[in-house]
Amino acid sequence: MHTLTEVAATVRHYVDLPTVLVAMSTCLLSYLYLQRHRNLPPGPRAWPIVGNIPYLASKAPAFGPNVLYELAQKHGDVMTIWIAREMHIIVSGYQMIREVLVRRAEDFSSRKVPQVVVDSRGDGTSNKATKGVLFADYGPDWKQQRRFALKTLRDFGVGKRSLEGKICDEAASLSRELVTKDGQPYNIKHLLQDAVSNIICSIVFGKRFEYGDPEFLWLIEVLNDNVEIKPAEDLLANIHPVLRHLPFGSGQQKKLAKSTSKLQGYCRGQLEKHRETFDPNDIRDFIDAFLLEQQHACAGGDQSQTGFTDKQLQEIIMDLFLAGTETTATTMHWVLLYMLLYPDIQEKVHREIDAVLGQAVPTYALREKMPYTTATLAEVQRINSAVPIGVPHSSSRKTTLNGYTIPADVSVLSNIWSVHMDPQLFPEPDKFNPDRFLDRQGNFVKHEALIPFSVGPRVCLGEQLARMELFLLFVSLMQRFTFQLPEGAPAPSSVGNMTALINMPQPYDLCAVSRG
Repeated sequence: MHTLTEVAATVRHYVDLPTVLVAMSTCLLSYLYLQRHRNLPPGPRAWPIVGNIPYLASKAPAFGPNVLYELAQKHGDVMTIWIAREMHIIVSGYQMIREVLVRRAEDFSSRKVPQVVVDSRGDGTSNKATKGVLFADYGPDWKQQRRFALKTLRDFGVGKRSLEGKICDEAASLSRELVTKDGQPYNIKHLLQDAVSNIICSIVFGKRFEYGDPEFLWLIEVLNDNVEIKPAEDLLANIHPVLRHLPFGSGQQKKLAKSTSKLQGYCRGQLEKHRETFDPNDIRDFIDAFLLEQQHACAGGDQSQTGFTDKQLQEIIMDLFLAGTETTATTMHWVLLYMLLYPDIQEKVHREIDAVLGQAVPTYALREKMPYTTATLAEVQRINSAVPIGVPHSSSRKTTLNGYTIPADVSVLSNIWSVHMDPQLFPEPDKFNPDRFLDRQGNFVKHEALIPFSVGPRVCLGEQLARMELFLLFVSLMQRFTFQLPEGAPAPSSVGNMTALINMPQPYDLCAVSRG
């Protein structure tokens, strides 16, 4: 008894009432938290306030879809990751991704918009506050706008011969610019961006730019500021919203807001120019098509209730540029990197192009006669997808997945990289091997698990355009050039450099040597 009294006295000496209250409050909050989040998918241990940030930061700068894949092998194809106070459900494996994005699309096709995007493109208060198509929430308005965008893209030649000429003309301009480099070491990244951006400009604005045009250079710079967002730069804003307004937590948000404002202003200017010269009987481009739809909406009532507003047009234009420019240009950048790393594969592509096409202008239909070239593009998109984790979805309601509880309105990320690097689907996945997409007769075989554009209702809006661009640009360049490493230069790395969304190659130079 005496001993117990001494222990009690010691405890009272070191533990005062406020300490006890704090401890009890912590226990209560922990209990309530656990009750609220029972039966969540498993995942790595999360710390209070910061979640899994310390673990993810320990993997920098190598953090990417490969780290999530390694975690999934331990915790399963449905896994929980905490970025500070934000819960993220990571879905891995082909069957589980199809379950979420295709079979359970109504449950998982909403959007969880990153806070920096909400701040720059929404009203800054809700992740449902953005318009456009890429970041808009799933529902009737989104379906209406997506249908319009797809129809308009088809009307302006996507998937048809009418657009092939523009792409091949752009490829010719790109080639002429490369010839001026005279086979000297050159970083082709920005030239690829120029070419792909010009194709979007021709569809959206009805015109293309010369590569040295100051207006065009400004536009490319603004677009780059919108996509080259580092994933770790704004983690503090996830801990508490107020931190994103402090000097050390606001750099990314301010940069994105500034570039977005510039791009929105440019879109408004283009819209006004089109409105001044608009002729409903002569639809020149995407903006004119939207204005015609807007005119029909006004004739039928309040256009703000249909979604065909000036603000909506600005956001769709931004979506087309952001989703349709950087991803395609980045994929082409990867393609040329692998041509440098595997000159024997480059030679096989050259031989096929020479045999099938010679010096004729390529057409998209010829891909059926060029299986090895098509397989090479497929293998690049498998081994280094431009968007290996995909744009974040969210759960539209509380539901279950694989036996686990998924709360409403939580981020759901599909690790496409986990599919493309699955040895059960693609043997020796680390090996670059276009032959995996060919049968014994040498014909191209489409693999259902190759999903660089994702799957389901929110599959990439520009998929068909991107496929046309990649094939026609690649074939046009390979017709004219052999791509070589600069003398004495080390081989470029095949390990990507992840921005918030895009898997970019690390900078490298190449020599584009004319084939005569």
